[in-house]
Amino acid sequence: MRHRAFMLLPFAAFALAGCERDIDIELDNVEPKLVVEATIENGEAPVVILTRSLNYFSTLSLDQVLNNFVHGAAIDISTGTRTHRLKEYTFAVGPYNLSYYSTDSSNLATAITGTLNTSYNLRIETEGRIYTATTTIPNITKRIDSMWWRPNPRDSSEGKVQLMIRTTDPRGYGDYGRYWTRKNEEEFRPGRNSVFDDLVVDGTTYEIPVSPGVERGDQRVGWEERVFRRGDTITLKLANIDKATFDFWRTMEYTYSTVGNPFSSPIKVLSNVKPDALGYFGGYASQYRTLIVPE
Repeated sequence: MRHRAFMLLPFAAFALAGCERDIDIELDNVEPKLVVEATIENGEAPVVILTRSLNYFSTLSLDQVLNNFVHGAAIDISTGTRTHRLKEYTFAVGPYNLSYYSTDSSNLATAITGTLNTSYNLRIETEGRIYTATTTIPNITKRIDSMWWRPNPRDSSEGKVQLMIRTTDPRGYGDYGRYWTRKNEEEFRPGRNSVFDDLVVDGTTYEIPVSPGVERGDQRVGWEERVFRRGDTITLKLANIDKATFDFWRTMEYTYSTVGNPFSSPIKVLSNVKPDALGYFGGYASQYRTLIVPE
């Protein structure tokens, strides 16, 4: 089981104050919503993490986050011809227990593994409510033709290098992607802006630098985060995704980048989990390439 980060979906709020009088805005006390982080990747079992949303003004503590997992849900994943009931698993990270749902190892006859060009339906029943979502693992259409490194064009001191790839986008709009990188034995981390479409590059072969993936909440900014170093073993994960998965991460990453900015435009994070859950169910058609940068 790959460790997956707990996902909170914050919402933006602001207050206005005039010179002559104060303006008080009373915010509604919103009931917690179900937060879904569900994925299925080619060659992999589905993984579903369920939590509840937290009040914007809640005092956040680690215990509160860890107690926010939703247990005992009935979760089915289906291809239309086969349906499998997922099982809840718990694993320890230090003194804490985290939970997720995945393939029931005692019922492998109906188990579902991610397959290219296949659609999946997700059904979640918990606390007397039913939620549904659909995703597709598309074909791998945007491929990595080659991958290499070059000295950092702005600063090659301290052995800094830049990762480059050449890739070909097939003709016809509608190819969406997401990428992650891993340095040495670290975990895969998504890029700060990890999703992209083909509106500009449709039907072309092009070269582009790839920025290292980052931890969400990492305060480093600027060029320093965009480099690898000599001696690194770099693994790039590139996945084709469907539009719903693209829209979720496009809007989610925008909210990450605007937290604390009072001049940013408000945006709604687009979920594909109905009727009113937060989060997403996403399919990934993934490919991997590894490059060893010499010392």
